[in-house]
Amino acid sequence: MKRIVITDLHKSFDIAQRKVLDGIHMALAPGINCLMGASGIGKTTLARILAGLAEPDSGTVIWQDFSLPPRVKQGCIGYVFQEDRLLEWQTALANLLFVDTQKNSVRAIDLLTQAGLADSIHKKAADLSGGMKRRVTLCRALMGSHDLLILDEPFKGLDDNIKQTAIKMVQVWHSENPEAILLCITHDEDEVRQLGGQRLHL
Repeated sequence: MKRIVITDLHKSFDIAQRKVLDGIHMALAPGINCLMGASGIGKTTLARILAGLAEPDSGTVIWQDFSLPPRVKQGCIGYVFQEDRLLEWQTALANLLFVDTQKNSVRAIDLLTQAGLADSIHKKAADLSGGMKRRVTLCRALMGSHDLLILDEPFKGLDDNIKQTAIKMVQVWHSENPEAILLCITHDEDEVRQLGGQRLHL
């Protein structure tokens, strides 16, 4: 079975060697995995290591039973960062198509419409509100069929009714990609309950 096995992972930062991750052991299986823990405990650092954006000081991350190594396979990892990281000069639609090798505008428009952005598809990201940008960011991540999809506080800043829609969109993506590992970082117990995933703690 596909899974990501994390063994004795350590990571420190700055001159004082402040430990952020101190001997983490964890296994991520296909499905929705919700990672919880206090602020500053290392949730985002762990996610960045999984995505290959940071290196651990020691320990291992093993991708078991994947067809190709994650850093070789194009499109293997999708990521919603805490920051939106949109192309501000591009439209909402162009931001989605930028990450899609197939340039599937039909799917992109459908996702944006589901997210309540039908009237903003051709607006530049710079002209969107914070909540609208967050939805565009989530839609962009849902464009691909990833082996690993990391969502770092993906619903922050969303009104309750919009959050419900966004959660349903994530669940639909999961149903369409049942072999994918989805890691959602959140502080919200209600989000964990609504997503219906496995609860993990640092």
